[in-house]
Amino acid sequence: MYKSIVIGTGPAGLTAAIYLARANLNPLVIEGPQPGGQLTTTTEVENFPGFVDGIMGTDLMDSMRKQAERFGAEFRSGWVTKVDLSKRPFTLVIDEVGELSTETIIISTGASAKYLGIPGESENVGRGVSTCATCDGFFFRNKKVIVVGGGDSALEEANFLTRFASEVRIVHRRDELRASKIMQDRSKSNEKINWSLNVTPLEVVAGPMGVTGLKVRNNETGQEELLETDGIFIAIGHIPNTKFLEGQVDTNEIGYVQVKPGTSETNIPGVFACGDVQDDKYRQAITSAGSGCMAALDCERFLENHEL
Repeated sequence: MYKSIVIGTGPAGLTAAIYLARANLNPLVIEGPQPGGQLTTTTEVENFPGFVDGIMGTDLMDSMRKQAERFGAEFRSGWVTKVDLSKRPFTLVIDEVGELSTETIIISTGASAKYLGIPGESENVGRGVSTCATCDGFFFRNKKVIVVGGGDSALEEANFLTRFASEVRIVHRRDELRASKIMQDRSKSNEKINWSLNVTPLEVVAGPMGVTGLKVRNNETGQEELLETDGIFIAIGHIPNTKFLEGQVDTNEIGYVQVKPGTSETNIPGVFACGDVQDDKYRQAITSAGSGCMAALDCERFLENHEL
């Protein structure tokens, strides 16, 4: 039986693993199908403190993994398909490993960005297609970009991107936006933002150097058009990766794990959450890492006071 199992290997999970391992708790870290999390789909990371010239997302995650291993963290690949949180020790079923028992669990499974599912999209993630303006906006200085979406998140990203891009075009499949009035007013008064409403994205068009355009269809006329652009930001929401929990942990109406204010504690004693799986606001590598530290410290204190 393990003292602690960390589910997920993004910045949150790996930071939690580093802290737990340094506390001689020898955590087991379960890597899912995308070791390193969403950051591995980003090319260069320039906003993580300590890297003056930036660092590749895959290199940052690899370094964090090696750091956790150095202190004694154990890693296994697999997909957690079921958990039993009704009593301690907790039980996890992992498809590649089998059944495991643990005194505590740290959930750091993140959230997956929703994609359009159109041709050319997945092939060009990191080559002009992005789901994070804060992460990648800087790379589109003085270039044309498109933001797909009509909610507050999409408009927030569009306004943020006007700091860098020469032109930002918002593409939305409906003729009305879902965003709040204040966000709509702010966006419509921004001279750098243009609009393509009531159109459906059909295909991401790219060349040897990356994205060159987005093919769309006018929903009213049926006419197709190629919108030239250097980058496409998909802003249609995220899905927290919590299906395996089967409702055993409290979540909000969107599905994000709820933690007690100022802590990483869930409604179940001994179960903690960190990173994007409990954060639908910031979703940054550095905030995820910070919450991973919190989860590890909360977990360590819990084990000190609740021995089995």
